[in-house]
Amino acid sequence: LQQLTKVEKLWDGDGEKNHGFDVLYQSMKQGPVSTKELADFIRERATIEETYSKAMAKLSKLASNGTPMGTFAPLWEVFRVSSDKLALCHLELTRKLQDLIKDVLRYGEEQLKAHKKCKEEAVGTLDAVQVLAGVSQLLPKSRENYLNRCMDQERLRRESTNQKEMDKAETKTKKAAESLRRSVEKYNSARADFEQKMLDSALRFQALEETHLRHMKALLGSYAHSVENTHVQIGQVHEEFKQNIENVSVEMLLRKFAESKGTGREKPGPLDFEAYSTAALQEGKYVWAGRPGCAAAGGGRPEREGARLSAPSVLSYEAAAGRQGLSPPGTEPARAGATCSCVRSPHPAPAQASPGPPLPRLAQKSPA
Repeated sequence: LQQLTKVEKLWDGDGEKNHGFDVLYQSMKQGPVSTKELADFIRERATIEETYSKAMAKLSKLASNGTPMGTFAPLWEVFRVSSDKLALCHLELTRKLQDLIKDVLRYGEEQLKAHKKCKEEAVGTLDAVQVLAGVSQLLPKSRENYLNRCMDQERLRRESTNQKEMDKAETKTKKAAESLRRSVEKYNSARADFEQKMLDSALRFQALEETHLRHMKALLGSYAHSVENTHVQIGQVHEEFKQNIENVSVEMLLRKFAESKGTGREKPGPLDFEAYSTAALQEGKYVWAGRPGCAAAGGGRPEREGARLSAPSVLSYEAAAGRQGLSPPGTEPARAGATCSCVRSPHPAPAQASPGPPLPRLAQKSPA
């Protein structure tokens, strides 16, 4: 804008209403209103960003609570890290916007001071506007009065009245003309004063508006810069998330699962009958050595406390010993018909009758 562009479009051609000054004044009053509305807008945006940040933090906790079982479990960590970073990005934008709100409010206070000073300087222009408005209202009345006196004088001349009446009408016409001339001079004087003061005030208003617009544009530039930086950071987080997902292959997920949940690398080998049976015999040795009635003469305590042999092992041992005609280790060979107290026969031997009391001896006859 050039210096006179604004005021040149605000002159009042009829010279009566002079709305140009009021338009400039009302425009100046809208400056603080715009500043307050901008602060409210940025505050609302900050609230939205803070709410979004809290929502992303909640989403991060949801990812942290994902099941640790299964092959998909490592990917929950990728979700958690990405959600945490997004929450931090929006939280950082919230802080920047809150700082920007402080700058806007600080400018609003400075703006009010500048407006107060401008109002004081524009008081003279307001007075000039009122004076011009008053003179502009009197001018049509003086003009109408002069026109009526001229018409009366012309009417008397046509009616050929006496000279005395003509002189009176002429005197009144001259007085009306003089009054009109003075009104025009007052109007011109008031208009010149108004024009000069209006020009000065318009330039002040324009300078104030230019300063206001520059400052508001600077604030908007800070707002745009903060939002842009945050969007760049968010884009980087999304790109990192995408890259992390691509870097985690199916083979990697399966390998991690096997490493963390594996139960061993050795496979169960085949059994050798000789070695397995020999081990069974060795286990049975400890059991036979500790059984009463089955140990050798002077047999001692069992070599292993609490050792027990399972039923299949005992039966296997007995079967093997029976085929080879062997007695349990550490014992004497069994006598014919003897049974071991360790093994119960499925067909128990019949009980023998007790001998009872001894019979009396018969007296022997002596030879004759």
